[in-house]
Amino acid sequence: MYTLTEEGKKYLENGLPEQVLASIVKEGPMNIRELRNKIENFSIALAWAKKKGLIKIENSIVKFEKDDEQKELTYLKNINNAPEEMIKLLLKRNLIKQEKEGIFERAEKYRGKVIDNLNEEIIKTGIWKDVSFRRYNVSVIGKKIYAGKRHIINLYIEKARKIFLEMGFKEIDGTLVESSFWNFDALFQPQDHPARDMADTFFLKDPSEATLPKEFINKVKDVHEHGGYGSTGWRYKWKECIAKKVIMRTHTTAVSARYLPKSSPPEKIFSIGKVFRNETIDYKHLPEFTQIEGIVISKDVNFRNLLGYLKEFYKRMGFERIRFRPGYFPYTEVSVEPEVYFKDRDEWIELGGAGIFRPEVTRPLGVNVPVLAWGLGLERLVMLKTGLNDIRNFYYKNDLNILREMPVWL
Repeated sequence: MYTLTEEGKKYLENGLPEQVLASIVKEGPMNIRELRNKIENFSIALAWAKKKGLIKIENSIVKFEKDDEQKELTYLKNINNAPEEMIKLLLKRNLIKQEKEGIFERAEKYRGKVIDNLNEEIIKTGIWKDVSFRRYNVSVIGKKIYAGKRHIINLYIEKARKIFLEMGFKEIDGTLVESSFWNFDALFQPQDHPARDMADTFFLKDPSEATLPKEFINKVKDVHEHGGYGSTGWRYKWKECIAKKVIMRTHTTAVSARYLPKSSPPEKIFSIGKVFRNETIDYKHLPEFTQIEGIVISKDVNFRNLLGYLKEFYKRMGFERIRFRPGYFPYTEVSVEPEVYFKDRDEWIELGGAGIFRPEVTRPLGVNVPVLAWGLGLERLVMLKTGLNDIRNFYYKNDLNILREMPVWL
């Protein structure tokens, strides 16, 4: 029995080196020094090419004489049918090696034995018919293998993204650093609202001011000071300098506000991203978390449509029982807070806020049709699904044991 050496396998795939050399000079004579850099195993290629009369060398110039018959390659494909003279040549060139023990001889030692594993020899020779197999105790718990996987938050982000895309929504994105104008003022949130205090918002020192959109400044100012569209406004002196303050966005609703002026109803939009609030870190609060934002812009939508979208989203997220209770937000009317029932705790958990944008938000930005809107927290939802009771496990504690045991499939 003969098998190919590594060199033999290489030549079978790439061709004999002497023929490679002959093929190169067949296109034109070449200096031997130049040729040396073009061929692997140059010395072997040159020696065999000369021996076979494939080339001739004159004044260091290598010239083509004839093609190689490459009989070696023919028999490398079918070694055990090669004549004895060719076997000797292939052994001399170290292209094959002799197996001292054939496959049948190697397999024979298993006959009548009790074995643990099948191998190629046992299967090919049929010896498996004459062996016994050791019984396995399938109740024994094997060693756990922790394969690499995506972080659980990233998995749920992808799941939420997939749900909205399947529901016909288009994804948009925005910047983490935002002006107070788009984060608060454009959303009809008064400048003396507690959410703007240093206790809740991260203000940037550099840059400290943003450039505001000139076409909307007076419209937003007027609706804050005097109202309109059935509203009396907030009745205070609106200040442009406050609207210019630069912050880390406190909600992804700022992304929706920026999109409204360039929208083309009917449209369904969503975004998923980080938001930042100056919270004290504890088991249920972080200074940064992920929010899922969505808006539907159309003259044909109403409050029941809003509840339908939210219910469908949470059902696809794996929650069977969903309910809504009245809520309040400065920029929506009517407003609701969706809740899901968590069976393990036997309680209802609030997961976000939603409503229909007030006309004080949409009209100054050029939108004259209803806009359904929601902002949903992701981390609290994932905590419910994974059974964790501390939000810090996702980012700050980085307990590998917890992360490893989290499900890969949702």
